[in-house]
Amino acid sequence: MNRGIRLTLVAVTGFVALTAFLGGAVLIMGSLSPGLGSVLVPPADYLRGSPFSGYAVPGLVLMLLVGGPQAVASIGCGVRWPWAPAACAAAGFSCLIWIFVQMIYIPFSPLQAVYFAFGMLELGLLLLGMGVLHPAGVLRHGSVRRASTRHPVMRAR
Repeated sequence: MNRGIRLTLVAVTGFVALTAFLGGAVLIMGSLSPGLGSVLVPPADYLRGSPFSGYAVPGLVLMLLVGGPQAVASIGCGVRWPWAPAACAAAGFSCLIWIFVQMIYIPFSPLQAVYFAFGMLELGLLLLGMGVLHPAGVLRHGSVRRASTRHPVMRAR
């Protein structure tokens, strides 16, 4: 994976991890302290119809299932672990799944669009870094280069 893509993945996954941990902590603190709840936590009406009666469990899920994979991916890319691409894929998908599920229960927020974009960016960078997408694969006039029959995957057909 080229250095620029790898460092961008480190930064993006690190940022999402940090904000997921902070956001989860805020939801938990706001749920446990009613005085802070009105300032830090979305209205309880948003949880109507969901399996949750408060924001403590969603906060914990945000920290563990979104922040955790993001942190592992960031560290993995930073130290060049061989399985870092798999960690980045898990991190990108965890972010997207979180946003999809959140949008079922919570009215649209610009932050949902931002974190959806972060998840898509992570997956796009991963595909570029793995060579699945290649920016030079599209010619200036818009046509796409034909795949070479010398490519190992193409030979297997």
